[in-house]
Amino acid sequence: MNRPTIHVVGLGPGDESLMTVAARSALLNAPLARLRTRQHPAAQGFSHIDSYDDAYEGAESFELLYDFIVSDLVELAHNSVDARVLYAVPGSPVVAERTVELLLKRDDVTVELSPAVSVIDLACTAMGRDPLGGLRIVDALAPGVLFGPGPLLVLQSFSPPVMALFAERLTPDTAVTVLHHLGLDDQQIVTLCAKDLSHFEAADHLTSLWIDEWRTAGVGLDELLELTHTLRERCPWDQEQTHASLTRHLLEESYEVIDALDNYVANVADSPNGRANSAHVVEELGDLLFQIAFHSQLGLEDDAFNFLSVADTVREKLISRHPHVFGGVLVKDSNEVASNWEELKRAEKSRESVTDGVPMQLPALTLYSKLRRKAMSLGIELDGGELLRQRVVDIVARLGVPNDVATDAALDSDHDEMWSELLSSLGDLARWSGVDLEATLRRRALLLRDEIRLQEGVDTKSLEIGPLSE
Repeated sequence: MNRPTIHVVGLGPGDESLMTVAARSALLNAPLARLRTRQHPAAQGFSHIDSYDDAYEGAESFELLYDFIVSDLVELAHNSVDARVLYAVPGSPVVAERTVELLLKRDDVTVELSPAVSVIDLACTAMGRDPLGGLRIVDALAPGVLFGPGPLLVLQSFSPPVMALFAERLTPDTAVTVLHHLGLDDQQIVTLCAKDLSHFEAADHLTSLWIDEWRTAGVGLDELLELTHTLRERCPWDQEQTHASLTRHLLEESYEVIDALDNYVANVADSPNGRANSAHVVEELGDLLFQIAFHSQLGLEDDAFNFLSVADTVREKLISRHPHVFGGVLVKDSNEVASNWEELKRAEKSRESVTDGVPMQLPALTLYSKLRRKAMSLGIELDGGELLRQRVVDIVARLGVPNDVATDAALDSDHDEMWSELLSSLGDLARWSGVDLEATLRRRALLLRDEIRLQEGVDTKSLEIGPLSE
């Protein structure tokens, strides 16, 4: 028994003048036909054909709506006298038409597709551009990063809110050409900055966007890598550098990023609108990124690795370490995420212990905090908060204190074991309380710095954090 047939034709991207003769003839003569929507200029001449517009009103989502349309079409085809139904969609059946995608996946009907003029034809004509010049087509509602280069044709830009949402994926000053009602009497072609797209209030289902070019992270990174290559070729200092000679710069830049971030967070907290100048953070993060680019360039010269292999490796690692995001693993909270992370890392690297790979040269407070997190990931839990607090109090009460202050020469790492117990207990109490001791002590050190400068009579107005006495 032959399967019933659903014949799909396109209404074209505008009025009836842009429809094919075959599509028009089919719609006028089909015994059984349906329009996806009558909200289209070319559909006005086919008032005798039912549409699915009523279904749009009650649908909870587009996907449920499209499932309903497909199921209804299949049922119509199975029950029709000649086992055939004609289905008309806006534009072309093969351009941004989800219902056709779903129909083609069905194994209980045969789907016939007729060619039609699409919005792509009108857009390229309006812009005087050949699509073979690298045109890419995207859905305004599709998530993800926009990769360059252009030109880019953005479909489904059917309302100001959708256009505003898409604009967030571009830099604010990116030039965007709005293509509205192409081929109709009220056609508009206007160029706006991305930040102003939401101001185009006439946007509807016959509105698209065209972007010739724009800067993306990929473009910026390619240019940075090219600059790094040029520096290695032409700059005597850069030519002398090795992986070993650059390590101190990497460490220094990392600390400078931490300083910049600390100041940025403090400024955000003090700002009445919750915003702060990010220029310093951007600069320091850029310096750190350059260090990675430089090491990647050296790896490329040695035919050992390059920036792409570095980026691919970390991306693949993050995917594998997040099975609760990219797989079927369920987690109840962030602690379970951390525990799973340790187990995955341990298995992946064939390590005997979760402590393998922890750099033992970390600052002591940071090292203890990191190892405590490792312990907790294995179920070695902390004592209760009140018990930890009392332990710190008891140790301080028993701590022997000399009568006179020790000199620098007397400072020794061979100290009373009670000091180790005090600091580790304090570290556990801080962990219980959600306090980063390293960051907290650093901030206190900056306050002490300001106090010293006040004592010296040195101006502290330019410093980010106020004096200790405040």
